[in-house]
Amino acid sequence: MATALVAVAAAVVLAVVLTRPGGTPTARGEVFLQPASATGPDPFTESTAAKEAVPPPQSPAPSTGSTAPTATRSISGAAPGLYGGTQSVASCDVEKQIRALSAQPDKNAAFASALGIRPASVPGHLRSLTPLQLRADTRVTNHGYRDGKATAYQAVLQAGTAVLVDDRGVPRVRCACGNPLGPPVALKPDPERHGQPWSSYQPSKVVVIAPSTTVVDKFVIYDPHDGRWFAREPGDHRGSHDRPVPPPVVPAPVTPSPAATRTPPSPETSSASPVRPTASPTPSGPASEPGATQPPTPPPSSRPPTAPPSEPTSATPSATPAAGKTAGTAIG
Repeated sequence: MATALVAVAAAVVLAVVLTRPGGTPTARGEVFLQPASATGPDPFTESTAAKEAVPPPQSPAPSTGSTAPTATRSISGAAPGLYGGTQSVASCDVEKQIRALSAQPDKNAAFASALGIRPASVPGHLRSLTPLQLRADTRVTNHGYRDGKATAYQAVLQAGTAVLVDDRGVPRVRCACGNPLGPPVALKPDPERHGQPWSSYQPSKVVVIAPSTTVVDKFVIYDPHDGRWFAREPGDHRGSHDRPVPPPVVPAPVTPSPAATRTPPSPETSSASPVRPTASPTPSGPASEPGATQPPTPPPSSRPPTAPPSEPTSATPSATPAAGKTAGTAIG
């Protein structure tokens, strides 16, 4: 079966950390922690996350002051189980996002500039994306809207965040705020963390989603509500063609989202004020491509995949994969 046989190659261990784009080489890094349902700073639009897409419940977390650099795992956007969701339920309202931006031409132009497309192409681009939910805390470059421009800042999005994903499996829009997303940047270590942390947040478990080496023909999604798997076609922003599939042979190495019950989402306002981002051009893609092939794994199971070791042993990127392979667990 084509879906079950999707190879999940070993990922690159990226010795990278987060900071605000545009900082000087001597500046300390800064990263904003964004809970799944929090609007965050300078949103482009009101939330377009569907009510059915319930994020994990929020709870206080330990102190997240400045820490030592942490290696970050990179996972291919095509890896089965990288994303979660509910069958036949879209996590984002794409048409609502289109209406909100179309009604505000300045915001629409800034949104387009952050994604590197023409303003007139925004509706078609949004309709080409797929609504899904992150299953791991994920590093991105987020973009707020301030003073008529898209302002870039480094962020970690909590597992359970509703996003719109492109045909390479990369998150491009955060639905709770309508913000365009880009790949994270690799800058100075020892970042300062701001925003509202969550109890399960651990820097060592944060991932980067790398573009698939080929166009994704279907997303294999884990449903935490019933423990089953289903496939969603790229660009199906209503989940109209979702269909059940068997568990993948090698699921993505992510920690299952704690959103196992339908509880009310947490308040959209953050308890901590973020560092004000500065205008910056869209950053470049992830630092490197995923690498070597993963050893054989046990037979498939309907249970969600377990997390990989939290302490990778190597910070050296491995070789570029052959065409058609996807990224997976960190070496360690």
